[in-house]
Amino acid sequence: MQAAEEGMDAFVGLFTNAIYDSIGQLTAETMGELNSDQITLLAYQTLRDEVMDGGFVQLIHNGYGPFIFKNPFAKAIKQWGLKDLSKLVYDAHTLYNRYGAEIERDCTDEEFMALFEQYSEFDEMDDDFVENEEQWTQMVAVYLDDHIEKFATIEK
Repeated sequence: MQAAEEGMDAFVGLFTNAIYDSIGQLTAETMGELNSDQITLLAYQTLRDEVMDGGFVQLIHNGYGPFIFKNPFAKAIKQWGLKDLSKLVYDAHTLYNRYGAEIERDCTDEEFMALFEQYSEFDEMDDDFVENEEQWTQMVAVYLDDHIEKFATIEK
């Protein structure tokens, strides 16, 4: 498979892109068309993209807090074998409960940039994610490969 040869990111992206191609935009309605593993995969990709780009503050500010923290995402990835990532998400959830409403509010670009200093409690979590992202993405890819029938219909 070409995506597997290009790396784990490409392999995982192949599946997330196919899911998005199938449903269009992720909404409450289109979530109903997906199984729990597909939703978990989209949540992982969202978490990965947002945290790698701007940390948990950006993830929350961009409105993904409820998707990550108010769904059983942390429990699901723990079942996938990503126990350390699950713990990190639970820890970030604690801060989300404390600061989420403040971080989610509309603000100027300057105010947004100030959020990173104001909520520096997320810094260690951001660093932890960045340091472990490659390993976690590989673990997601292995889970995908081992449970491919949960993510795609294979036609011969």
